[in-house]
Amino acid sequence: MTSKSHAGDKMEILITGFGGQGIVLAGQIVGKAASLIDHKESTLTQSYGPEARGGYCSAQVIISDKFIHFPYVRRPDILVCMSQGGYDKYAAMIKETSILIVDQNLVNPGDIPADRCFAIPATRMAEEMGRKMMANIVMVGFFTAITQAVSLDAARSTVSGSVPRGTEALNLAAFDKGYDFGLATLKGRRKKAEGKKGTVDEKP
Repeated sequence: MTSKSHAGDKMEILITGFGGQGIVLAGQIVGKAASLIDHKESTLTQSYGPEARGGYCSAQVIISDKFIHFPYVRRPDILVCMSQGGYDKYAAMIKETSILIVDQNLVNPGDIPADRCFAIPATRMAEEMGRKMMANIVMVGFFTAITQAVSLDAARSTVSGSVPRGTEALNLAAFDKGYDFGLATLKGRRKKAEGKKGTVDEKP
C-alpha cells in the first residue's frame, strides 16, 4: 500500500518524534521536494513540546495539486513516528485508510493492522553508519519508497541541498539505505500477498 491509495489531490503528512531527532528537517525536506522540484503546492508547520530537546516535536506537511487553504493537518494520510511519545500523542488522529510509518525500535504501534503499518530500524541503521543523527534521513528515504509522496530524484536532491556542507555523500547514503529498505519491504509484502492468493486459488 502506498499513498496513491489515498485518492484525491491533497495529502496530509504528520512527522513526529522528540527534539534532537531532526523531525523538522525531515518535514522541510519532504515539503521542499514536493514544491521546488515536483512542482506541487506544499505547506509546513511545526510544533514543539515544553522542552526543545527531549520533548516531543512534530512537522506537519500538506502536499496538493491545488492551492492549500488550511496549512494544518487534521487527519493525516501518513503518520511518521520516531518516538513512542509522538505516537501516543497523535495516533488518535489517524483514519482507517492512513499509513503509519514507525522506527521499529522506538515505537510500539499496538493493534494497528499490519497492512497499514510499515516499520524500519532507522535509528539502529544510522548508528551502524556511525551517525545516529542521520536517523531522520534514513526515515525520509523509507518514507519516499513506501508512500511515493515525493519523487526519488526530488527527495535525493533536496536531502543533498539541506544537510551541512561536507556531509552530502554520507546523508545520501543514509537516504539510500532507508529507500532500499522500503523497496525491499514492499517487495516482501507483494510476494506474501501473491502467495496467499495462490493458496486460495489452489483450494478445491
